[in-house]
Amino acid sequence: MAERSISRRSKKIGLPAGSMVYIGEQKVEKVKLSAIDYDQTQLTIREVISLGELSELRKIPTSTWVNVTGLHEVETLQELARLYEIDLLVMEDILNTDQRPKVEIHDAYLFLVLKTINYDKDHESISIEQVSMILGDKFLLTFQERENPVFYPIRDRMKDPGSRLRRNGADFIMYALLDVIIDHYFLVMEKQGEKVQQLEDIVIVKPEQSIMIAIQKMKREMIVLRRAVWPLREVLHNLLREDISLIHKPTIPFLRDIYDHVIQILDTIETHRDITSGILEIYLSSISNRMNEIMKILTLIATIFIPLTFIAGIYGMNFEWMPELKWRWGYAGFWVIIILTSVGLLSFFRKKKWI
Repeated sequence: MAERSISRRSKKIGLPAGSMVYIGEQKVEKVKLSAIDYDQTQLTIREVISLGELSELRKIPTSTWVNVTGLHEVETLQELARLYEIDLLVMEDILNTDQRPKVEIHDAYLFLVLKTINYDKDHESISIEQVSMILGDKFLLTFQERENPVFYPIRDRMKDPGSRLRRNGADFIMYALLDVIIDHYFLVMEKQGEKVQQLEDIVIVKPEQSIMIAIQKMKREMIVLRRAVWPLREVLHNLLREDISLIHKPTIPFLRDIYDHVIQILDTIETHRDITSGILEIYLSSISNRMNEIMKILTLIATIFIPLTFIAGIYGMNFEWMPELKWRWGYAGFWVIIILTSVGLLSFFRKKKWI
């Protein structure tokens, strides 16, 4: 993962600040733009064929949500930036898909970066993609790497004339998108919690080497989740703290609710990280205990055979004058000594509770 990131960033070496170079992976065939123009009485949903359509929408005193799917066609994004008077440094950050979640407050608009987190049931893994938002006066621009169904419920809710989304401005759409993205975090955390519980049960009953691989994968996923969620606390804190004219007063309580959700998710992540670390310690302790048991058995066997080997070694020497070799009951006596020595050592070990 790190090597791919370094390779993508190498495209920008030596370029001036504000150079629009897409350093992510192309995830859609063609950039797709859609626009939802709305107010409390009307709603228009359209696929944008040319940016001239957006220019006409800007002249209408309604709110507009423009969604951009795909970031690899830089020329299209440059035209969009000129139309909405977006700084090239902001567009550069949009094309840099490994951005840390953040918020930037400009004079005419608000720039927000965050991550969408989805759980892949087929591969039992998580996928993270960047979503960028630009909130301006009467418009909201969203930028996705590829079509994400996480926004579908918001579009469906906007079709209801009585929806709060229709009664409020673009800032409330921004809140709604933040809310649904963070709600998906809870779904991912539930799946992660189930996996943590399964690992905890398995490592106690039957610790195997495959468990170590699963634990390491879980720890990496927790690190990725923490990196995606932790900065959101600061982002929302700044949105609530700053006196931002683009965010109207009725939207503030809803942002506070999202802030509480982020804190709850962070607590869950930290809890899962602690449990995962504990599972790793349990696994290592189980392996160590199993090795100690094996070493103890081997040590006991060696302890029993050391005196037996000593006795056998003495009578295996080729000295001519060994009186025991001429005894009638010498062989039987040898086995009696061997058996008594073995039984005595086993009794001693049992008395010490070593076996």
